[in-house]
Amino acid sequence: MDYNYTRSYHGRVQLVVFDWAGTTVDFGCQAPIVAFAEGFRQKGIEISMAQAREPMGREKRAHIRAITEMDEVARAWEAQYGRPVSGEDIDEMFDDFVPLLLRILPDHSQLIPGVSEAIASLREQGIRIGASTGYFREAADTVAAAAAVQGYRPDVAISSSEVAVGRPAPWLIYRIMEELNIHPAAAVVNVGDTVVDVESGLNAGVWSIGVAATGNETGLSAEEFARTPTAERQALVAAAREKLLRAGAHQVIDTMEELPGVIECINGQLGRGCSP
Repeated sequence: MDYNYTRSYHGRVQLVVFDWAGTTVDFGCQAPIVAFAEGFRQKGIEISMAQAREPMGREKRAHIRAITEMDEVARAWEAQYGRPVSGEDIDEMFDDFVPLLLRILPDHSQLIPGVSEAIASLREQGIRIGASTGYFREAADTVAAAAAVQGYRPDVAISSSEVAVGRPAPWLIYRIMEELNIHPAAAVVNVGDTVVDVESGLNAGVWSIGVAATGNETGLSAEEFARTPTAERQALVAAAREKLLRAGAHQVIDTMEELPGVIECINGQLGRGCSP
């Protein structure tokens, strides 16, 4: 006998998983960019900020590899070394990247404005908080310790070095769901500032929310954001918003102040039987 069984979740959001840099800390996602640019410079290769930012959100070894695979960077490498980049080169660059990032992180772990208030609103609703990142464990711990001093303490924090494959694979989100025993996927929201963040949420089957103004896709530090002429700033944010929407984000917010309203909207959709 054949069966056709369909069910839908009509509850509320139970878990929100946040990225770190560019989403909850480090306005404009500055720390890894500085470290990547310096790491390539030490190899005699100059990369642009746009090149450094393009793979943002991935596990950092994969991020380095993605940069070396860009046509312009690959040509510069061959001109410098007379051969293509090798796996050993990637390993060496990652090993050099680790201390660079750890040295830079303490200066780039300030909570982004609006994060504390958004988290407090979610906590009041009984929503659990997770944190995922493309950082390796030691870097993630450094950021988490700085955030804790400022009052932000996720219930569970998982780094890319703790899963078999980092973003855009869904395993970081699934690990947090498992740790907190929260399901189904429709009860989970993933929030991040990169295309890879959005893709990881979609791959996990959860609600995927992009953050435009404070993150990697706009790419301005808080100071740069404040002094950029209004029209130029608005254009940059609009382009970031469009890029995240094209990646498949269910919704895109400019800043974290908008998140509680988005969660309430998702709760309404869930109540009508909608799913991600």
